[in-house]
Amino acid sequence: DSELKDLEAYLKDLERIGVDAIIVQDLAVAKLAQRVAPKLHLHGSTQMTAATLDAVRFYESLGFTRVVLARELSLFEIEHICKNCTAEIEVFVHGALCVCYSGQCLMSSFIGGRS
Repeated sequence: DSELKDLEAYLKDLERIGVDAIIVQDLAVAKLAQRVAPKLHLHGSTQMTAATLDAVRFYESLGFTRVVLARELSLFEIEHICKNCTAEIEVFVHGALCVCYSGQCLMSSFIGGRS
């Protein structure tokens, strides 16, 4: 919470210099961005663990224009989501997967204090 004032100024600066979008994981940040920098598009991070059509539709209802899907989804699941939502969909096609769910790096947080 102590960083929100600085974040507000930063979001305004991003909008002022013409940044297209921000990648968001924290819904409080999304709400703040919509209030202080409404021209910035919201892109939902893979750390939001969007693994279902309902999740993507929920983020759409909050004003997100793009959602990065959870890495664990099958091609069939990705296709189903793409055909049934209006948000732009982004997927990771290569890279390490976290223990449990992508974006929720529980083991690295537990072992090394890093997530």
